[in-house]
Amino acid sequence: MKTKNFRISRDTPGLFITAVAKDRLPLYRIETVKTITCQAIDQARHSCKFMLLAYVLMPDHLHLLIHSSRSPSEILRHVKGTISHDVLEYLKKQGYQESLRKLRHEEWKRHHRYSLWGHESNVFSIFSESVLMQKVNYIHQNPVRESLVERVVDYRWSSARAWAKCALDSEPLAVDIGCIEWRKSAVGA
Repeated sequence: MKTKNFRISRDTPGLFITAVAKDRLPLYRIETVKTITCQAIDQARHSCKFMLLAYVLMPDHLHLLIHSSRSPSEILRHVKGTISHDVLEYLKKQGYQESLRKLRHEEWKRHHRYSLWGHESNVFSIFSESVLMQKVNYIHQNPVRESLVERVVDYRWSSARAWAKCALDSEPLAVDIGCIEWRKSAVGA
């Protein structure tokens, strides 16, 4: 996303987002669902005009680190709504009836029959470079902690390679780390 640079501060915070699948259903074991989710995040990023700084897709949840001038609730609604729509459409078209049954709930006011997400999504603001880097490292270490890979750069569905400056041409999702203006030259160098 082409945008101006920003410096993390109280006036221009980052947002750390965690979204968990309903009942911890491991939807992200399906490669196509991971691809659809990355495309949906990218679509939400462009329509809602936010910078994606770091991400990881885990089997039953995702973490995003973003920067936006929009409210956290608006960003969360855009991201979760776009992913839900696209993933649920895929599951319906491909006949994943058991997964859909697990995502089914009583109809809500908008006549939604399925819910991809649990209600425990977290969003909190980040105001300093040190906390930003803690969250970047936390995000990238998730697959290692869950024994999905041995090294963070080996996990395809995260921004770890971009941060390690060894991104592949076929990355599932680009990140906007080049837009961060670092106060400390060692952090962003």
